[in-house]
Amino acid sequence: MQIWVGLGNPGPRYALHRHNVGFMAVDVIADMHDFGPVQKKFSGWAQEGRIGTQKVLLLKPATFMNESGRAVGEALRFYKLGTDALTVFHDELDLAPFKVKVKQGGGHAGHNGLRSIDQHLGPDFRRIRLGIGHPGHKDRVNGYVLGNFAKAEEDDLAAMLGAIGAEAAWLATGDDVRFMNDVALRMQG
Repeated sequence: MQIWVGLGNPGPRYALHRHNVGFMAVDVIADMHDFGPVQKKFSGWAQEGRIGTQKVLLLKPATFMNESGRAVGEALRFYKLGTDALTVFHDELDLAPFKVKVKQGGGHAGHNGLRSIDQHLGPDFRRIRLGIGHPGHKDRVNGYVLGNFAKAEEDDLAAMLGAIGAEAAWLATGDDVRFMNDVALRMQG
């Protein structure tokens, strides 16, 4: 069993925020891979399914970003799994918009969701970094990440999410390089 977590803030008012792109990614994966119904558990919304031969639990914490680690910790403890079974999808300011990179471990770079998971479980988990770009000045970061994607970005956002869903089997089997390459190729097409 693997646990794939999408980071975001709960509620319709946050749904299209850049900070919620992790939620969007796991929703698309659930849809494209026919995951089961959404269940309220682990202080969030969980869906079980398979990607290829791998059993995956998708989790969207309902705790708000800065308490994400609590929900993730509950799920890992329930299934008696370590952080080697954990993948976290999150927005990344330090990547160009709609670039997708996979990283094992590392810091949180000021991301409250990653910081919370770090505090609860340590830093050694796989991260799927979803580029949202940087607004240019640190004083503008908060409004930027908590703002909606621009109308002009919607096609690129849909293409990125579709590519992630289509290539998710590579993540499930642990081939992070193939996943990144194939997502990048789809984004060029």
